[in-house]
Amino acid sequence: MGWIAAVLNDSSGTGDCQKSAQQLKEIFAAAGKEARVTVARGGDQLRAAMKQAVQDGCEALVAGGGDGTINTAASQLVDGDIPLGVIPLGTLNHFAKDLGIPLELEGAAKVVLDGRVCRVDVGEVNGRVFLNNSSLGVYPAIVRLRERYRAGGWGKWIAAFWAGLSVLRRNPFMAVRIAAEGDAIVRRTPLVFVGNNEYRMAGLDAGSRDSLTTGHLAVYVLNAEKRPGLLRLAWQVLLKGAEEVKELDLLTVQSATVETRRPRIQVALDGEVVSLDSPMTYRCRPASLLVYAPSDSAACDTEGAPSFSNR
Repeated sequence: MGWIAAVLNDSSGTGDCQKSAQQLKEIFAAAGKEARVTVARGGDQLRAAMKQAVQDGCEALVAGGGDGTINTAASQLVDGDIPLGVIPLGTLNHFAKDLGIPLELEGAAKVVLDGRVCRVDVGEVNGRVFLNNSSLGVYPAIVRLRERYRAGGWGKWIAAFWAGLSVLRRNPFMAVRIAAEGDAIVRRTPLVFVGNNEYRMAGLDAGSRDSLTTGHLAVYVLNAEKRPGLLRLAWQVLLKGAEEVKELDLLTVQSATVETRRPRIQVALDGEVVSLDSPMTYRCRPASLLVYAPSDSAACDTEGAPSFSNR
C-alpha cells in the first residue's frame, strides 16, 4: 500500500507548523491514507527530508510552505513519476494560487486526495529549476536586504518597502545581452524578469498566469533610463499591460541566454536568491512536473496519473 510523504517548512509563514503537521496526518488518515509528516527548518533539512522520501518510495510528495519550499520539492521530482502536492503555508504562494489550490490547509489537502494529477512546465537556468519566475537586477537586491530583517506578516512588507528605497538610492542599472532564437538585444536595465509561462501584467490580476502549460518562457526587460522612471513604468504596466508599454520588451521563447558584464550575479528563483555564473542559460522544460490540482483548474492540462480517490 502506498504512502504519502509530507514535508513542512517550519520557517514559512507565521502559523504553528507542528499543529499543521498534526492536522495533515488526521486529514489523510480519515481518508484511509498513511501520511509520514516531517517538519523541517531551513533549506538543507528540507532537501534532505524530501530526497529521502523519494528514495524510500513515497507515492506522492506533499510540500508545505511558500514558493521556495515548493521549488525545493519540484527539484526532487522534475522528470519523474511522483506527483507533487502543495500545501500553501507561505506569505505569497504564487504557484498554489495559479493552480487554483485553496490557501487553507484542509482544502489544499483535499486537492491531493480528490483532485487530479496534471503535467505543468518548469523553467530552468544553469541547471536550477523554477516554477514561477527568475529575475536579476533590483528584485534580488531587494530580497537580500529584506531578509536581513527577517520579519513576517506586515513587518515583511515594511522591510521590503525600505529595502526597495535603499536599492533605488544606489545605481540599480546593469548591462545585459539577451540572445534567443537567433536574435540578440543589448540593454541597460534595472530588471530582467523571466516567467515560466506568460504573466498577466495589468489590472488586479497582475502577477498571475492563465496557463502553466504553454511550453515557453516569457522574458520581460525594463528599458527605464533613470531611477524616477522605474515607478512611472511600474504604474503604466499595471494600468495598460506589458504589451502597451513601449519601455518594456517582452520576448516569448523556449530558451534564451542572458549575459552580464559581471562573471557572477545574484539571481532570484521563486523568491529565493542564489549566485549564478554568467552567461545564464534559460530554458523551458514542458510538461516535466506532475502536480495535484483542483478538478476545475484551468492552468494545467488533464494528462497524468489518477488521483488517490481513484486508486
